[in-house]
Order: sequence, then structure tokens, then C-alpha cells
Amino acid sequence: MEVSWQSSTLWDDVVEQTKVATEKGIDPLPWALQVSSSLSSSGIALPSTELAHVLVNYICWDNNIPTLWKFLDKALMMKIVPPLLVLALLSQRVMPCRRSHPAAYRLYLELLKRHAFTLKCQINGPDYQKVMKSIDATLHLSEIFGLQAMEPGILVVEFIFSIVWQLLDASLDDEGLLELTAERMSRWAIISQEMEIDGHDIYDEKKIEYHERLRNFNTTMAIEIIGRFLQNKITSRILYLARRNMPAHWVGFIQSLRLLGANSAALKNSKALTFEALLELTSDSRVVLSRECKTSSLQKFHAVMAFGSLSSAAGLCHGASRSDLWLPLDLVLEDAMDGYLVNTTSAIEIITGLIKTLQAINGTSWHDTFLGLWIASLRLVQRERDPIEGPVPRLDTRLCMLLSIITLVVAELIEEEEGAPTDEMECGSTNHWKEKKCRRKCRDDLVSSLQVLGDYQGLLAPPQSVVSAANQAAARAMLFVSGINVGSAYFECINMKDMPINCSGNMRHLIVEACIARNLLDTSAYFWPGYVNGRINQLPYSVPAQSPGWSSFMKGAPLTSVMINALVSSPASSLAELEKIFDIAVNGSDDEKISAATILCGASLIRGWNIQEYTVQFITRLMSPPVPSDYAGSDSHLIDYAAMLNVLIVGIASVDCVQIFSLHGLVPQLACSLMPICEVFGSCVPNVSWTLPTGKISPHAVFSNAFALLLKLWRFNHPPIEHGVGDVPTVGSQLTPEYLLLVRNSHLLSSENIHKDRNKRRLSEVASSSSPQPVFLDSFPKLKVWYRQHQRCIAATLSGLVHGTTVHQTVDGLLNMMFRKINRGSQSVTSVTSGSSTSSGPGNEDNSLKPRLPAWDILESVPYVVDAALAACAHGRLSPRELATGLKDLADFLPASLATIVSYFSAEVSRVVWKPVVMNGMDWPSPAANLSNVEEHIKKILAATGVDVPRLATGGSSPATLPLPLAAFVSLTITYKIDKASERFLNLAGPALESLAADCPWPCMPIVASLWTQKAKRWFDFLVFSASRTVFLHNRDAVVQLLKSCFTATLGLNVAPISSNGGVGALLGHGFGSHFCGGLSPVAPGILYLRVYRSMRDIVFITEEVVSLLMDSVREIAYSGLLREKLEKLKTSKNGTKYGQVSLAAGMTRVKLAASLAASLVWLSGGLGLVQSLIKETLPSWFISVHRSQREEGSGLVAMLGGYALAYFTVLCGAFAWGVDSSSSASKRRPKILGTHMEFLASALDGKISLGCDGATWRAYVSGFVSLMVGCTPNWVLEVDVDVLRRLSKGLRQWNEEELALALLGIGGVGTMGAAAELIIEKDF
Repeated sequence: MEVSWQSSTLWDDVVEQTKVATEKGIDPLPWALQVSSSLSSSGIALPSTELAHVLVNYICWDNNIPTLWKFLDKALMMKIVPPLLVLALLSQRVMPCRRSHPAAYRLYLELLKRHAFTLKCQINGPDYQKVMKSIDATLHLSEIFGLQAMEPGILVVEFIFSIVWQLLDASLDDEGLLELTAERMSRWAIISQEMEIDGHDIYDEKKIEYHERLRNFNTTMAIEIIGRFLQNKITSRILYLARRNMPAHWVGFIQSLRLLGANSAALKNSKALTFEALLELTSDSRVVLSRECKTSSLQKFHAVMAFGSLSSAAGLCHGASRSDLWLPLDLVLEDAMDGYLVNTTSAIEIITGLIKTLQAINGTSWHDTFLGLWIASLRLVQRERDPIEGPVPRLDTRLCMLLSIITLVVAELIEEEEGAPTDEMECGSTNHWKEKKCRRKCRDDLVSSLQVLGDYQGLLAPPQSVVSAANQAAARAMLFVSGINVGSAYFECINMKDMPINCSGNMRHLIVEACIARNLLDTSAYFWPGYVNGRINQLPYSVPAQSPGWSSFMKGAPLTSVMINALVSSPASSLAELEKIFDIAVNGSDDEKISAATILCGASLIRGWNIQEYTVQFITRLMSPPVPSDYAGSDSHLIDYAAMLNVLIVGIASVDCVQIFSLHGLVPQLACSLMPICEVFGSCVPNVSWTLPTGKISPHAVFSNAFALLLKLWRFNHPPIEHGVGDVPTVGSQLTPEYLLLVRNSHLLSSENIHKDRNKRRLSEVASSSSPQPVFLDSFPKLKVWYRQHQRCIAATLSGLVHGTTVHQTVDGLLNMMFRKINRGSQSVTSVTSGSSTSSGPGNEDNSLKPRLPAWDILESVPYVVDAALAACAHGRLSPRELATGLKDLADFLPASLATIVSYFSAEVSRVVWKPVVMNGMDWPSPAANLSNVEEHIKKILAATGVDVPRLATGGSSPATLPLPLAAFVSLTITYKIDKASERFLNLAGPALESLAADCPWPCMPIVASLWTQKAKRWFDFLVFSASRTVFLHNRDAVVQLLKSCFTATLGLNVAPISSNGGVGALLGHGFGSHFCGGLSPVAPGILYLRVYRSMRDIVFITEEVVSLLMDSVREIAYSGLLREKLEKLKTSKNGTKYGQVSLAAGMTRVKLAASLAASLVWLSGGLGLVQSLIKETLPSWFISVHRSQREEGSGLVAMLGGYALAYFTVLCGAFAWGVDSSSSASKRRPKILGTHMEFLASALDGKISLGCDGATWRAYVSGFVSLMVGCTPNWVLEVDVDVLRRLSKGLRQWNEEELALALLGIGGVGTMGAAAELIIEKDF
């Protein structure tokens, strides 16, 4: 800012007064009073920015004498000039001339010490904004720092930062170190433009020596002032704001500071500051705005919400277990085992995001995080060591989760941690050893977690099916430790019983091997204490020369039948082995391709945990073979791969295999590979066949196998009445062919950022290898036609069959084939009429009756065929047995027709137009033999929930009945044999049958289960459990009771006082099955809910119920015998404070656990949509509503705990749905919803919204929610509107929550930096 010369006479007078006072030796005080009086009488406001310019210009450098510096100091003390502006002006004039004018530099430093730390009076001055603008014009702060905001508070931060940085660069320059910086120069005007000859008395040796000592002293003093800026309570926090909001500048500053510290002679000579102290002053632990909790509410929040680490005594007291911290993870892992869930998102991505969320919210170390991850995964395996029989995922899926998925999650976390930009505060570029140590910390914590895991022997016992693999892993480690080098061939033929010492292994040995295979550990793990049982001197026997197995195969042994069987039954041990098999599948002969495909779908897929991610990739790539360069045929090149494709499709069709592909995130790409196969083979006339070792296959067989597998990848049989929540559709309704292709195409787009994410890089590579271009449903016209017909069939009554068309002729042919053996008098058996179709034809057993048509043509006709057959049965022209037999013939002819049959029956049941039929054992099969037994077992399963089971017993006037379509469907399904050949089609029909029966009135599903248990007795447990689920689908009150049981079991509230009961063990129990206690045991409520919620049509009510149950749980915890007893003792105990803290912590662990459970249930039940509905609608309504008053003693504590519980619950819900950072796609929805909620909080604090809840609850919620955001999810704060943050901060200050208000503003970005700085200065923080 320049002096205004319009009043030049006035300023000339001031200069003259100053000159006269100097000449006469007048004391500074009278001079200051005279100048002040003159300016005041002239109407000049004080302090005067113009006067600051006049005085500095006068002194520098024509009048650089001590007296004038005293005048300037007195002007500063009397506040007739603004101190900050004077310091800014002097820095511009003195810094470049500090060598020639060392005394002036010394005086400038003294003024800095005196006036730069008294900021409060300066920001409260009348011309505060004018002064800061003048400083900006002088130092060009906005231009240098690149911040366009002109708020005075922001300029204060920039000014303090600039002054410190100028001192730093000047000190570096004085010691000859400036050229060693990255920029090799300073951005500030500190370099002198004058020659030394310009100085005075340069030939006076004594003066030269004095100046040199003064310069050295000045350098030391400047460095000590830098330390003071970093140490002072106010300026250090202001510099912290600069660090947060100007990271690029801060990095350069801190690098220069480290350079100075490591090389400065002046710093070494300083008695007030050391290099170590300087580093400490700039460390992360030095200044964090949210950690010094002075305000009472914030202190309470941090005290009661602190859960501690896994090894924390506080976290373990009064029954809280180290399992509780990871309860959401246990629920997510168990939920992934639902056979009806085929997820389009990789479990690696889901669990990685969840782990980052839980670590951020709970503040756990990597050691505790990894340990919690291993323990939860081991519990998953141990929960179903011997799973029940049925079309559900078994142990293989759980082992895949533990040994493949979780280790890949760990690899993802470590890669992200080691690849993240290093914080210069902790690992600066000048400290390479420290940087290496920081990056290694995460991997070291993995090692320590696995070492500690050895103490959990109860979780490490291997299931029987993997005992051999665990023993081999232990033997491998033992031989390595013994110095005996053997290859994998030795373990292919060795019997562990022949080993001279005990080589019994456990699950930790398998985990360590999985980590070593992925370069997370090395073989030094074999030397961990207790890892092996001993050493041996020599092998018990040598390896046979030509034992069939992977070793001999890698040495060149041919793929004989014996070799193939050996490779199918044992998993590959390395990527090289898989690559050789894959190469054969791509380039080998037709027979070799079939053999290679068979091997890939064998043990390497199911039990090759160390290389499983590569196995699923290779299989997926083989499903999309490229067009050969010399291919010239008119048909699709896929025809030539029919045999291999069929082997692959059948090989991965089991429930476990589909789940494995789902966990690895390959479902979208698998669907994309299956669609062209269906399109091509569904268009083939069945006049060709291919030979496999198991027999010949036709195009119909290839198509049916591919089509059945494709349909498992989305909920094709569900009617389109699933409503989305808010602006987000439900997951179920997203699982369509279009959505699967959309997700697959997104993997291609993610290639731009693949370097950031190992899992996305893997998915992108697989998608690109199949087709580098996006794929859309329009590319498959036949599939699209069928899909549109399927949608019409579900949405509306069947119509549109026109006589004489090709479709009508196909319908005739199919009906003739299905009912060729049935004759009734003169009327043809196949003369069946319904409202939509009529067909007649002669009965004939000739195979020529089977239409030789492409599969797509047949599928187009199937709905009309089934409609006609069902109508004929309803009118008595077909018996139920004949109907079932005819449908079975149709399904045997084209197994893919089962999908269309499912679609038709599902639609017809929902329309409720068919009369129910009596399951009397004559016309239709009877459930009577098993129905009462099923009822008793359902009651036993639900015993732990307190839910009433409606009566099932029928007879007399209430015989068992089913809707005709359901009766026909169940009659069809029980005609299938329970064998491997029928498995893939029963896996398609089974979920559809259960869904169909569940949609029908009670007790349809128990009747279906009773009928099926007569067919498949070993599936009894599965079928009865499926029937028990439907109790909740017909009764909302039962769902609420089930949710209540989840809270009661988890919190141990069914016993008083709170004991060690509860936690994950009580919530999820031991799964379900008859292998416990000699019969079917009560199923844990958590397992029941996880298997029920996905079938519920209305989930919106869940949020209100969960919030209500959470608050009820808080109330029960607060008034439980334990906490009430502690509160009573607190009143009389001499050491009451400590005693009360323990009791409060004990209760709060349960409150936090309840909130964690509540958040998990909401997120799992409705995903992103339900969470957003909760935050946007449910919670505001709850706070506005009036709740029952709590007049009991201690109600204030209940209200406070309730508010904190809601805060923790809300933040967890948001973190689960959006993530704590911005890496997920869901995070893009966060700013809108979070902004709406924060606006609600701010408006309520402003008094614009009237609240009905308890004031203590509201205050605890707001302070808790903001504290968690500040401490755990700071990225969220940056997405909130600056004005809302300011209003929230103002409201918090009205509650005397200054620290929390400051913490909120401090991480709010540049927009709130100025307000934060002003608050720091105002409150002397």
C-alpha cells in the first residue's frame, strides 16, 4: 500500500516533527504523543497505515539511526501504527540488507519478538481488515500462496507463515545453505541487491569484526525466533492451519527447515534450541486441533467413546471382548456366505473399505487391525466346520474368504500404505532411514499380528478336510528350518505319518503360506518361536522318480489320464504351473484343451488358495477365446471351442464355485463371457454334437449349461416390485443383465487409475483381455428378446400367441412331445386350451416329435406351453402327475427351459388367479408325513428369538393347500434326482422355489419343505431352516422381535447384571445344523437376520425400528444392575472419580457395541439407499419428535449416552456406505446427503428448528457427531459448505465448546482457515 499524497503536507509535517525531535534529542514518548495528537486533530484514524509507511520509508535507509528505531518502537507500543504492517514493511526493507545493516536486522528481530506474538489486540482493532489488505499488498501473499480469498483471517495465517519462512530462508542464505534447497533460491526478498562496498566504514577492521559477530548472532537469533513461532501456543496452531491448507508450500518449508537443522552451525551453537527440539516442534503429535479437549462435553465424549485397542484393558473389562470391536466385519463376512447373494463388487474391495473405516473410527493400530481381521475370518471358518447339506455354500467358500480374499485384502492395505505419499512431517526426504522405517511399519505389524495369532489355539484347529494341507504347510516349514531343501514333488507323495516328528499343522500355517505366496511375508516366518515342533536331520525316504503330479508335469510329463486325475485332485502350488496349464488350454489340441480346462476347474480352483485369484482369471479368460487369426468360417468361432467351454461352464457351476467367482469380483466379466456363448449356441440347430470324456453333448446342452449359470448371476425370478430407497435402487433390482455389463464396462474405464488399486488393476486386466471395448445388451439380440419377454411375463398376463405362426407351431410340437403318451377317448391327449393358447396333435412316442429347433426359438414358446399345460390341469384335462411328467420331459429336452418355467410360475403366483389345490396324497403329493416334524423344528430354530410360530398342522376342515402354480413347480422339482448332473439346475430352481413359496400365504413354505424332505432327507436341516425364514416375511412384528433379539444377544441384556455373555459369539453363534447337541439347535438371531433380510420387500421401516431399539438398549444398559450399582457407589466412594470412570467406560463399551450393531444392520439391510434415508429423513424426524420423558434417577446420563450412541451410529452408517475417504464410487453421493444433515444441525443450533428430543441428547449428539467427523473422517468436513461449518462452529461456541468449534474450522479447508485463525487468537488457544 502506498502513502496517499493528497495529505502530503500532513505527512511532511510528521517527518519534520520527527527530524526536529531527533536533532533535539527529544524523548520518544513526547514525540509519539505529539504525532498522535497531530494526526487525531487532522481526522486520521489510529493506528495509521499511512504513518507506518512514512516512518519505515524515513528510516530505511537514509536515517537509519538508533533514535528513530526507538521512535518506531514507541509508536508501536502506543498503537499509533499497526504492528503487523510495520513488521511486514520492515521485512521487505531490512531482510535484503541484513548483511550491510546487521544492527537494523537485530532491531527488526527484537521487534518481531515483541510484537508478532501479541495478535489478539491487533485483530480486534478498528482497521483490522484494512491493515491485513495493506500487508497483502506489501508482501504479495495472495499471489505467492495462490489463495484468492481475501479474508483477513486467511491473510493472518499467510503473514505468520511468510515471516517464519523469510527467517528460515535468510538463515539458510547466511550459512551458505540456500543453494542446497530444491528451488536453490528464495521466493522472498531476502537476497541483498547491494554490494558490500555500499556499506559504511568498510575499512574499519574492528567494525568489520563486530558486524561479523553481529551477523552470526542475528542468524542464531532468527533460528531461535523460528523455534518460538513453532512453540508458541497461538502461532504454532496458526502454522498448523497453514500446513493443512497449503500442503505444497508446507512441504518445501519443512524440507528447508530440515536442511537447516541438519547443517546449521548457528543452531548447534544455540543454547535455547536444538535440532531434535526443532523436529519435535514440527511433528504430527505436536499440534492437532481436536486433541486438547478442554471443554467438558468434549472431554466426556472422548472419555466414554474411547474403546481402546484389542489389547486394551478398558476394552476387555466387564465382559467386553476383543471380538466386539470388529463386529461389523464378522457380520459382513457371514453375510457374504449367503448362497443367494451373488455380488457384483469384489469382496476384496468391500472388506478393504470396511477395514479402513473401522480402523479410522476405532483408531486402532495396524497390528490390532490385522489381528482383528484374522480372528474374524477364523471365526467364519469355525462357525461352519461341518455345514449342513443343501444347495448352499459350504466350507470351501469360507476357506476362500480366509486364505485368499483376506490375504488379498491385507496385500491391498499394505500396498496402499506403502505406496501412499509419505508425510513429510514424519518421513522427510532428508531422512531416508526414517522414511523406510515408516513404510515398513505396516508390514511389521502384519508379522506381529500373525505371531500373536498363535495364541488363539481354539480358532486355529483346522476342519477335517484341510488337516492334510495344514500338516503339509507345517512340514514344509519344519524341513526349511532343518536346512533340508525339497521341492513340491516330495509333498505330492509323502505321508505325514512317516515323518519322524509331529508335523501337525493348523490354520495359522495355511495363513502364513498364503501370505508368503503373495510376498507379504518371507520364509523367516518359519523361525518364529513355536511355529514348528522341531527339526530333523534327514528325510524319511526319497522322492519317486516319476510320481504323477505337478512337479513331473512341469518337467515335461504328458497329460495322460493318470496325470490329469492327479492334477485335478491336487491344487497347483505356483503361478508358473497354472500358466503352463493355461497355455495348453489356449494353444493345445482339442483334447488337451479339454484336459486343461478340467484341471483348472479342479482342486486349483477350490483349494488353490495361494493362487486362486489367478485360477479364476484364467478360467474367465478362457470363457472368451479370441478369434483365430486364420479363421474364415461363417459361423461364430465359439462353435470350435464348444467342448472346452462346456467343461469350463459345468466345472464352475457349483454353488461354491459361483461364490468364489463372486468373492473375487469376476461375476460381471463372467456374465459378459457367458452372454455370447448363450447367443451363439442358443441360435444353433441341434444337428451337431461334440464328444467329451463323459459322452456327447449338443448345442442345446452347451446353451442350457451356460444359460443356467448366467441366470444365477442375477435375481432373474424376482418380480419388479422391489422399491428403491430414496434416490438409490435396491441391490436386488440392480442385478440385471444391463447392470452386470455396466459394472464390467466400468472395469475398463478404471484402467486410468489402475496404479492406485491392485484389485481394480486385476479386474481391468481380465476385462481388457476379453474385449477392450464396452459391451452392451444390444450386442446379443436373441438374449435381449428373451429378457424382454421374461420381463413382460412377470409384469403382465401372458398374451400374444397368434395361430399359424412359427411360435404357435413350436408350441404344438412341444405339447405333443410332453404329452404324447396320454389319450382320452376320441379327444387327443394334447388338446389343451387356455385363455392364451390352443394346440392339438396325435400322440406319438417317436423321437421325431422333439423339435429340432434352436434353443432360443424353443424358449420363446415355453411360456405358452406351460400356460396351456397348467390350464389343462386346472380344468381336469391333465392329472397333476401327468403335468409334472410333461414339465419334466420339457426340462429334460431343453434344461434351459427351466428358467422360463420359473419365470412363468413366479408371475402366476403373484397374480393370485389360480385356485389352491389340496395336497392330499392322491392327486398331489402330501406333506402330512413330515409337516408336524417340520413345525417342531421351526419352533426349535426360532426358540432364541421369542417369535411365535403360526400353527402348521392341517387336516379335517383345513387340509394342506398350495396355489396351483406352486404345487406344479414343487411337483416338478421333486422329480429331479439329487445328483451332480442335476445339481446345477436344482441350484437354479431351488432359490426360485423358495422365493415363490415365501411369497405365498403361510404355511406354503413349510408345506414345500415337508414335501422336499421326503425326497431329500439329508437336506432336512436346510429345508427346515428355509421354512423358518418365511415366518419373518409374513409378519413385520416378527422382524422387529428378531432385531430385538439381535440386540439382546449381542449386549448380553438377557442376563443381569451384564456379564461376559454377549458379543459376536452370542449374535452369530455356531451357525445352524443338527450336528450340535444331538439335534437341530436354536439358531443365533444374527444368522437368522442375515438369511432373512434379503427376501424382505419392505426395508424402509428397519431404520426407525433400529433407532428405537438402539435407544432402548442404551436405557437398559444405563439402568442395568451393574451401572446403577456403580453410580450409587460413586456418590459415597472417596475415590469416586476413578470408580465412576471405570463404570462409565464399562457401560459405554456396551453402548458403543449397540451402536455398531445398529449401524451394521442398517447398512447390510438396505445399503447406500437405506443409510441415506436414515440420515436425510429418519434422524431429523426423530430429533424433532417428542419422546417419552425419563424421570428416573440418572436420566441425564441416559440422555447423554443416547446422544453419543446416535452420533457413533450415524457416523458409522455413513462411513460404511460412503467410506472415510473418496476412493469409492458411493462417496460421490456423500456431499449432498451429508450437507443436508449438517444444514439440519446448523439450523437447529441457529434456533430455526424446534426440537422435541431431550436437550442433553441433542447436545451429546451434535458434539459427538462433530467430534467423530473431526477426528475420524476429516475428508467429510471438506465437503460441507463453509457457511454451514461457520454456523455450526458458532453454535458450539455458544455451548462453550470452543475447542471443538476450533477443530471443526481447522480442518474445514481454506474457506474456514481464517475463522479458525481468528478463533485461535481470540480464545488464546
